[in-house]
Amino acid sequence: MQVTVSPASIKGTVTANPSKSAMQRAVAAALLAKGKSIIRNPGLSNDCLAALGVAENLGATVKRGEDYFEITGNGMQPSAAEQQPASTINCGESGLGIRMFTPIAALAASAITIDGHGSLATRPMDFFQEVLPQLDVQCTTQGGRLPLKIQGPLHPKDITIDGSLSSQFLTGLLMAYGATAEDVTITVKDLKSKPYIALTLQLMAHFGVKVEQKNFEQFHFGKKQAYKAGEYTVEGDWSGAAFLLVAAAVAGKAEVHHLNTQSAQSDKAILTALEDAGAQMMPGMFTIIIEKGGLQPFEFDATDCPDLFPPLVALAANCKGTTKIKGVSRLAHKESDRGVTLQEEFGKMGIRIDLQEDEMLVHGGTGIKGANVHSHNDHRIAMACAVAALTADGPVVIENAEAINKSYPEFYEHLQQIGGKVSIAQHA
Repeated sequence: MQVTVSPASIKGTVTANPSKSAMQRAVAAALLAKGKSIIRNPGLSNDCLAALGVAENLGATVKRGEDYFEITGNGMQPSAAEQQPASTINCGESGLGIRMFTPIAALAASAITIDGHGSLATRPMDFFQEVLPQLDVQCTTQGGRLPLKIQGPLHPKDITIDGSLSSQFLTGLLMAYGATAEDVTITVKDLKSKPYIALTLQLMAHFGVKVEQKNFEQFHFGKKQAYKAGEYTVEGDWSGAAFLLVAAAVAGKAEVHHLNTQSAQSDKAILTALEDAGAQMMPGMFTIIIEKGGLQPFEFDATDCPDLFPPLVALAANCKGTTKIKGVSRLAHKESDRGVTLQEEFGKMGIRIDLQEDEMLVHGGTGIKGANVHSHNDHRIAMACAVAALTADGPVVIENAEAINKSYPEFYEHLQQIGGKVSIAQHA
């Protein structure tokens, strides 16, 4: 699919799409609970649909309503005769999906092959080979890559893990431990993206499992607990909304609804960057009004929120001077090598980006040029280029623009809703 975004002035009101981070965790908790859970305002992105498919393959029953999903779980117990997981589960392209559902699937006693496609096929999976055998789970990979083959059941024990590659591995262990652990502690060294773990703990508590944590270094499970089925409403997604907020900050004014400013999502840190860049903001409890101001370069540490790099680059391109963003090391194992991809695609639009060890320098205010760019099959690159196009000197044509379906299928529609000029051409 080819999408052309032309320069335009932003004005209007839009509702943020549902958080795929919260949605996927809620699906996992509903799978682990015994009984019927209702998930309202569900996300329908590819990653969310993949999570629902995995839950079904692991023994849950999933029914779709008009604005909710009903998930009936059996608790993933190894002895549950009525619940025979499928021999193969596929996590699509979801990094969170594969890292979260692998330890959960390992609670079953049967042999399961876990696979995925697209960029997931190249992401490192050595973590599981190192950690799962310590918890009595047999685990093999194809040279540290997919497919993963596991044979449980997982037995929670005191364990120390490395949290530097991704917090998503820890999310999976925490959720699996929540179903069976008793008087054990997970110790984590060098944890990245702590807010995402706060979100995991928040979701687990909502479904009845409480974890004691100290400084995000130790996570203690006391007496044995069980997930309880219930209702959960998925909050708006700060990762996707960041692009709408930046669009307003560089090209006009917009009101974005259904964003919880008290959220545990790490990407709400976009508000700090927008403020530092000089955008005009009026945050409410569930609404943000944002308006263009005199934009200046800023410094921002995105180590704990690496998904903000693409919208931050679109913002920095419009700031007069050099913006410095830290945390580039977190970008190599995303849907693309995101630091290099941003450098390449924004380079086509006349914006110079330098990568220096863990820092990205964006030389903004030099004028954004109309150009032909490519998403590299990365949803956030497609969205960043679309936002940059709003203040370009001509149209920006985005190839492979359907990459947005991974996290935010409504993005182009939402951009149009607030004044974006978007034309979509399906390739024959």
